[in-house]
Amino acid sequence: MTQPRTLTLIVYAPALAGTDGRALDAIQGMEKALPGLRLEWRISEGGRPIPLPQRDAWLMKSIEDGGFPLLCNGNESYPVTVMGCENSALFSPGGQAQFEVHAKLPLDPPVLTAAAAVLEAVAEGAQAFWGHASPQGYGSEIAKQLRRSASGPDHSPRGLPMLSLPEKLPEKETPSFLGWVNYWSAATARTIGFPDPARDTDLLTRARRTASGGWVVQLTDTPLDYDNPTHLDALKRTYERFPQIGGRSDLR
Repeated sequence: MTQPRTLTLIVYAPALAGTDGRALDAIQGMEKALPGLRLEWRISEGGRPIPLPQRDAWLMKSIEDGGFPLLCNGNESYPVTVMGCENSALFSPGGQAQFEVHAKLPLDPPVLTAAAAVLEAVAEGAQAFWGHASPQGYGSEIAKQLRRSASGPDHSPRGLPMLSLPEKLPEKETPSFLGWVNYWSAATARTIGFPDPARDTDLLTRARRTASGGWVVQLTDTPLDYDNPTHLDALKRTYERFPQIGGRSDLR
């Protein structure tokens, strides 16, 4: 039986402060957004799920080093996982440490339907600056877009613009790149200039406002496929529309 592809979800938020309730808010939001999901297991050293009868209390006690341990749904044939970590100030925009929440889900019809809602729930729970949900394989494409020297190319092999390394970005609200479904907080939306009703008509057909005043913006109707010329064109248009993403406006 062919296994479904994986959807990767990551949000970037202010660093946790002690036993910060945002970790639990992000997990509970993820469960509410995907019907039937319960993230009430941890992983043993041998890789087996172990039930957590008092998950919430266990989680709050387990927050350390700016993150929390990996949790899962206990189903090895249909794995859903989430964990939190701190990204050092040395490698974060604006020179400020960030709290990151990373989740992986099978990219099947139920997750496909709920992807935007799950991203929104995790991002709002973590009070994130920005985040994305993208199919597996996006990371290797983003790696080809990262500008590692001033003498590097202007475009990636697929013709996408080169992006500054995250630690080179001056503001923590600036997204490092575009994903399939994108979360932009109210502050991030202001930073990149979204929305402009005259210029963002197409994007607004696949966007919605969040309770905190942020936005969830889906670039393509189906999961982003870099081999699909229509999807690649959508990426190029959106990068051109928002030169702040990836710090490209600072290179002009």
